[in-house]
Amino acid sequence: MTKTQKKRYLFFVSQDYSFAVLRPLQQKILMQGDEAKWFMYGDEINTDCLRADEVRLFSIEEVIDYRPDAVFVPGNVVPSFIPGLKVEIFHGLPSAKVKKNGQLYHYIIRGMFDLYCTQGPSSTQKFQELAKQHGFFNVEETGWCKLDPLFPLEKRDENSKQKSIFFASTFSPRFSKAKILYPLILDMMKKYDFNWYITLHPKMNSSIVELYKSIDLPNVQFVESTELIESFKKSDLMLCDTSSIIYEYLTQLKPVITFQTEKDAPELINVEDIDKLEETILSVLYNLDINRENIEKSVMQFHPYIDGKSSDRVLKAVEKMLEGENIPKKKKPLNLLRNFRLRKELDYWKWKI
Repeated sequence: MTKTQKKRYLFFVSQDYSFAVLRPLQQKILMQGDEAKWFMYGDEINTDCLRADEVRLFSIEEVIDYRPDAVFVPGNVVPSFIPGLKVEIFHGLPSAKVKKNGQLYHYIIRGMFDLYCTQGPSSTQKFQELAKQHGFFNVEETGWCKLDPLFPLEKRDENSKQKSIFFASTFSPRFSKAKILYPLILDMMKKYDFNWYITLHPKMNSSIVELYKSIDLPNVQFVESTELIESFKKSDLMLCDTSSIIYEYLTQLKPVITFQTEKDAPELINVEDIDKLEETILSVLYNLDINRENIEKSVMQFHPYIDGKSSDRVLKAVEKMLEGENIPKKKKPLNLLRNFRLRKELDYWKWKI
């Protein structure tokens, strides 16, 4: 590939969260004169989220004819029959969510990627161990492209009398506390002059989502999962349960209060008793640096990059592999069952001759 030849990149997506993850990367790709196109599949993504100036490929045949040099995937799977380097860039920062057998979801290796672009030392170390064990993928620590628009951090107005709370909840009934917290949150919304920004996981039970969306108060704004960064910036603290969005928020060095979180940690202010939650929220709102030291230590491990240039590092890592550097020693497994399921889902049965 010559330097003057445009690189072709593909975004392979099935969830709405992908837009916020990939758009900073798309911006860098276009700025350097290369191409980026989107392929959306499945019934869980809202195709209306695509902007007028973004290019969509409508069929898997178009994707294969496009012949991407690299395929960026914020999800968990990508078919082997699509051309190009397969790059995992993740849909979230490492979280405490575990399978029933104790395995952390973030570190499941499915044998479908050539390159993992990790977000900080804590995840890099684990993925490097896994790369050494499996041998068919490599790892580059880049930071997470989704967070590029968050930096550089804006200085908080410590004299502002208007306080703002960002509330988020995951979708899993096992982890989500949105339903049980609703009466308390609604009461606080009416009682105090705070701004509230609310986002719920796209897979959240629709009845719970409608419960929160139906709140008709001037100090409450429901934020879609594709447009979170500005609400992060405007809020003073986060209230959450168990979700990787906690760690996205923590990169601002702002406090997070969790309610009955699955795995407590020093960087979080966890409350087990709902009767103590309101008091804790009020206390932290007026002492926002209360847990700053623990937050800083944690952020340095999972995402130390505050320059807003993670997308640049992702592209450099990909370019190195495209130029023949850092090639894995082994070939990826055939993954016959996963690839058959993807062929069935995409209704694509042509085979390479």
